[in-house]
Amino acid sequence: MQAETILKTLVMGVVEGITEFLPVSSTGHLILAGDALSFLAKEKRDAFEVFIQFGAMLAVVWAYRARLTGIVVSARIDQGARHFLGNLAIAFMPAAVLGLLIGSHVQRLLFSPGPVAVALVAGGVAILWAERRPVHVKAERAEQISRLDALKIGFVQCLALWPGTSRSGATIIGGLWFGASRQAATEFSFFLGIPILGAASVYNLFKHWGALSSDDIGVFAMGFFASFAFALLAIRLLMRYLAGHGFGVFAWYRIALGTLILMAIAT
Repeated sequence: MQAETILKTLVMGVVEGITEFLPVSSTGHLILAGDALSFLAKEKRDAFEVFIQFGAMLAVVWAYRARLTGIVVSARIDQGARHFLGNLAIAFMPAAVLGLLIGSHVQRLLFSPGPVAVALVAGGVAILWAERRPVHVKAERAEQISRLDALKIGFVQCLALWPGTSRSGATIIGGLWFGASRQAATEFSFFLGIPILGAASVYNLFKHWGALSSDDIGVFAMGFFASFAFALLAIRLLMRYLAGHGFGVFAWYRIALGTLILMAIAT
């Protein structure tokens, strides 16, 4: 494997790991990074990006392994655990169904720097508005989110089909809108990423399997482990950061990056 390929692979894995669970859009950053690096042919790159998203998803499973194990094991006898798992299933369905119906059309029409830049700016403005909007907190922990609010978060997650919107950003801000605390909204977004990213990974790997060969194993494995490691780091740092701060810094980052991209396109 050439040094240039190794470097590009690691950059893509690190970008995915850092951005997947921050409200800045991992898909948008992967589109921008992939175009800038001229990384792999399109179909093979699509499969690679799905594979490294799977690595980021497993980072959540690892980071919350004790809590997730407790919820699953106690689900038969604990109504609270069943309620939480039911909420994840409810929130999962809208984006899963809509993704199957229009996902390929969205990829064809919107997966380019222009639409990503627009979504980055719009999402940044939405975060600033959500941060300043007075909301009565109804759920201090992810497990306390109601069935109806879980469904609402699921519909808000559909906005993330537009690249640059950010799945985590949409679900976190949706959680804040509907009365979850910052910690509850963020953790619910993390947990909701497990079924949605897992399902998307399986579906897209099956879809692009024919484009892969044994020569791709090294690239995919390297990207996977880079994504896993940096996603784990990002999850831990984000939860520490939110103990004393809001999401404003991510909003201004999105607005600045999106504006720079639009200016570059215009010139």
